Amino acid sequence: MKKNRLPNSADILVGESIRAHRLIAGMTQNELAGRLGVSFQQIQKYEKGVNRVGAGRLPQIARIFDIPISALFDANAVTSPGERTGTAPAKLIPDRHTLKLLTAFGAIAHRKIRYSLVDLVDAIAKATPKTARAAPRTRR
Repeated sequence: MKKNRLPNSADILVGESIRAHRLIAGMTQNELAGRLGVSFQQIQKYEKGVNRVGAGRLPQIARIFDIPISALFDANAVTSPGERTGTAPAKLIPDRHTLKLLTAFGAIAHRKIRYSLVDLVDAIAKATPKTARAAPRTRR
């Protein structure tokens, strides 16, 4: 009889890191799955931490993203592949829109504009009813 196993913190961290690096690389789950020889559902399970990523698969994933294997266990994701200059918490990169927002925000050099944007986003978040936040996303 097989026991159902809950994901542990390492499984979740590796999954978040895989998702963040995949989004930074501009890859879909299908594209990563094709390069690894697995289904996109398997990639979904890896990213959610539901399935453990095997020891043989970790170096493959690291090579695809051009990162050291240790980066998959880091809470921060390299945001500029090949440059190793910027990082962002992998948890903060759940989808491509968030990555786009973080990247654009990081490119704003003017400090007062950055502060104003933070205040604006904070005000919008506080004014948005919780039920509206849970609504399905539209694609742009």
